[in-house]
Amino acid sequence: MYNIAILASGSGSNAENIIRYFEKHAIIRVSLVLANKPDAYVLQRAANLNIPARVFNREEFTSPEFSERLIKEGITHVVLAGFLWLAPQHLVAAFPDRIVNIHPALLPKFGGKGMYGSKVHEAVISSGETETGITIHLVNEEYDKGVPLLQVSCPVTSEDTPDTVAAKVHELEYLHFPLAIENWIIKNQS
Repeated sequence: MYNIAILASGSGSNAENIIRYFEKHAIIRVSLVLANKPDAYVLQRAANLNIPARVFNREEFTSPEFSERLIKEGITHVVLAGFLWLAPQHLVAAFPDRIVNIHPALLPKFGGKGMYGSKVHEAVISSGETETGITIHLVNEEYDKGVPLLQVSCPVTSEDTPDTVAAKVHELEYLHFPLAIENWIIKNQS
């Protein structure tokens, strides 16, 4: 059995989508949800779906004990779903090529520290891009620099606003992120 820990910072709609996708999966399950904000709605979503969840702070996250605890709890893979902190070296080392993130743009464009959520969509529009999308990528010690696993695009029109672009991108996330996670885990374990 492969056990996923999802790290999230906010609402958790992607986390819920991933949990639901793997609810009856034969070999993959979401075993834990971790949030770095005590008021993150992802914690309620996890509770509603009977997934253990807890909050952690930056001091805990940067300590090697964070990775050690995940390993002791049987976590095999880590999924960042709307998680805004840079993965520390100990986490990347403990889960080599077993941490994946989703970014709401076509990397390498509009990535890096501070580029998340509506900030990305605003930058896409202000730069005059005609397409945007999602990038699902492995995580390393740099923001949005890991090996891409999947990119999917959608058009950006002159009528689009950050909100309409966000809606298009969320649709791609919900459709592709769980399947990309499944393919990544199965491909890398066989």
